[in-house]
Amino acid sequence: MRSLLVSVDWLKSNLKSSNLILLDATINKKIDAASKRISNARFFDIKQKFSDTNARFPSTLPSAQQFETETRALGINNDSFVVVYDDKGIYSSARVWWLFKTFGFKNVAVLDGGLPEWKKCGFSIESYKKDKIEKGNLNASFQPELMTDFKGVNQFSQDSKALILDARSEARFNCLVDEPRQGLRRGAIPNSKNLPYTELFNGNILKTKEELLKIFDNLVKEETHLVFSCGSGITACILALAASVCNYKNLTVYDGSWTEYGTLT
Repeated sequence: MRSLLVSVDWLKSNLKSSNLILLDATINKKIDAASKRISNARFFDIKQKFSDTNARFPSTLPSAQQFETETRALGINNDSFVVVYDDKGIYSSARVWWLFKTFGFKNVAVLDGGLPEWKKCGFSIESYKKDKIEKGNLNASFQPELMTDFKGVNQFSQDSKALILDARSEARFNCLVDEPRQGLRRGAIPNSKNLPYTELFNGNILKTKEELLKIFDNLVKEETHLVFSCGSGITACILALAASVCNYKNLTVYDGSWTEYGTLT
């Protein structure tokens, strides 16, 4: 096991561990008769179960009560070991990892390479079926320093000790193409720098700590607080994961990201 990450080989060997809870965090996935999963994975529905669906912006952080209720429904206990994967490699799984941290649950890791790497290794998948899940007892405790909002990111933008890193593509960050969200203006948060999340991978696998440190060293100078943004708060968490692998401290994700900032400014 690498820190914060588990390999597909590790998962294959530990899949039947009694306290392991495997979560399929594929975003916008529809669970039906044709849906596939790694054995015994439980679907973590970011959009409908683990976001504030009444909020103005997409994928907005849920309340601690909502998070606690929904994780218990998935059978997650305080002593569970949670592994999260998605169907892109590492994408929405990083958001789920950060959500668990934000609500005080630390025993969670991301499957490095996700479902693509699992399939690449020839490991089996199965159809989804209705599992009998015993209600869990996870207790959620909100850690406000791990997430920020519009007011907070404006303060970080003016703080010489903080650096905002934007995970969007270079073309989006530099206003060379339209935003994919209809009606959202082009732009970037003042004083932010660009670090496209796609630069952090070797294929499906996150780059090594040494490779990641070289990337961050080119961007981080005297700053002691890193803030991560993207389009809607999903891929920003990939930057947070990579920074955590590099042992950076004082990390915060801007929940609303450019969708909120570009709308409100």
